[in-house]
Amino acid sequence: MQIQLDTTALAWRDSARQFAIEELMPWEVEAELNGGRLPPEVKARHKRRAIELGFSAMDVPASHGGGAARIVDQVAMWEQLGMVTNALCWCFSEPHSWMFEACSDEQLQRYILPLMTGTRKECYAITESGSGSDVDVQTTARRCPEGYRITGEKWYVTSANFADFFIVQAKLADGAHAGSDTLFFVDKDQPGIELVCTPLFSHTFGDHHPTYRFNDVLVPESQRLGAEGDGMQFAHSWFRRERLMIAARCCGAASRLIQEATAFASGRVAGGAVLAGQQLIQAMLADSVTELWAARLITYEAAAAHDRGEDRKSLHARCSIAKLYASETANRIADRAVQIFGGRGYMRENAAERFYRELRVDRIWEGTSEIQRLIIARALVKRGLDGM
Repeated sequence: MQIQLDTTALAWRDSARQFAIEELMPWEVEAELNGGRLPPEVKARHKRRAIELGFSAMDVPASHGGGAARIVDQVAMWEQLGMVTNALCWCFSEPHSWMFEACSDEQLQRYILPLMTGTRKECYAITESGSGSDVDVQTTARRCPEGYRITGEKWYVTSANFADFFIVQAKLADGAHAGSDTLFFVDKDQPGIELVCTPLFSHTFGDHHPTYRFNDVLVPESQRLGAEGDGMQFAHSWFRRERLMIAARCCGAASRLIQEATAFASGRVAGGAVLAGQQLIQAMLADSVTELWAARLITYEAAAAHDRGEDRKSLHARCSIAKLYASETANRIADRAVQIFGGRGYMRENAAERFYRELRVDRIWEGTSEIQRLIIARALVKRGLDGM
């Protein structure tokens, strides 16, 4: 089941696969049994090695010292890292190409390029308590002589416990663009930022998803990303890429689940016969392989469409299709893998158990499966099948 890739994509794939198997996977159980935490020296080595391999610079233009990798290369890389549980593959930051369109030279030097070298760490303060099916930004940015005053509360600020600055989405409260969304860089040590709580979730990640409150936080105009009102444009660019990379990671997770379940079933004897010889088990494995193959084809074709420079609205729909199908496929495969492993599949030391919990959120964050269906259906109605 190999997607036809050129030598460049294969090199990224093989590099990421070796990193995942040799560096990250041996530490999964350690992380699982210790609240997602690894020894500091191990965590530092993972970060250093990922940066050395170029993972943190893949989406950075060559003009800024990056790899300028194609989207298909990035999908090939993230599919392999998706084989790892406990978010251990989140050991590096990734500047995204849209940031180089949105940011000033000063912002690139201060916030973005340090992500590539690992000297700074970002987190996204986008979601709010009322967010869900609709974008509901209640956080406000009010103009003042020094720039803006930001007030509001953000939920699920992923990796904030390791970050030193936020990218905050706020609604302009006044001025010519009042009511429109805008993004801001906000340093974590600025006065008025309050950590409200750090909820526990089903997965065991070292990266937390805390809630933060911004209490009249002063942000200079120089820390606004792009022009006033450009926030949703940049957010959509981020969503397209992240949905596609979620699809890639789900394909990697599904691949590992199938391989481990098949290996177990091939050696497990039940009722005097090898488990893999039982037709009901064979049916589960066959369905899993078929669905994974379809998910990979959808995901890689969406990546290739990006590299071909196809219409942005078409790409938006393709990314939704990829995320929808791959995330739901991975969840079904995880469920089957747990069933095949039986009681062993319910043990936290088993990757199937961890994926069973971890993959569930891929049907929720960066747009739920229901939202992806709405995006796909609206694209169909507006542009027809060929226009999608």
